[in-house]
Parts: sequence; structure tokens; C-alpha cells
Amino acid sequence: MSSRRARSRQSTSSSRITDEQINDLVSKLQAVLPEAHIRGAERVSAAKVLQETCNYIRSLHREVDDLSERLTELLATTEASSAQAAIIRSLLM
Repeated sequence: MSSRRARSRQSTSSSRITDEQINDLVSKLQAVLPEAHIRGAERVSAAKVLQETCNYIRSLHREVDDLSERLTELLATTEASSAQAAIIRSLLM
């Protein structure tokens, strides 16, 4: 019975991520956030980085939705055979 627990702990511990790995991933994540570049090397908590990441992803979703809506409106007002419609189609492919 104890050997089964030992094997279970061993397999669980080998699949766990270390604090060092978490810190490294948080640092990498912070580096790709636009707000992170402004702060420079300032140390921020992992929770703050994750919150900023969620906010940034939400803003990207809003931007995509807005651009999709604008594109739909543009296509609705553009004649299908026009040069402008051809340019739009080429950009979408």
C-alpha cells in the first residue's frame, strides 16, 4: 500500500511545475503585455500580471469584434464588383 502511495507522489511531483518555472512563465507573459513595456523592469506580482493578461485579452476580443463589425459595414456599402471590394477580398485571404 505504501509503495502505491510513493509511486503516486512520485508521478504527481514529476508533473508539477516548479516555482521557478512559474516565475519564468510570468516574466515571459509580462514581457508581451503592452503595459509591461512601460513599467520596464519593475517587479509585479504574478496575480497582477495574470489580471493584466485577462484585461488585455478582453480588449483584444473587443477590438476584433469592432473590426469585424466595421468590415461587415464596409462590405455592405461596397459594390461587390468594385476595385475596393477586390482589395478587401484579397486582404482577407
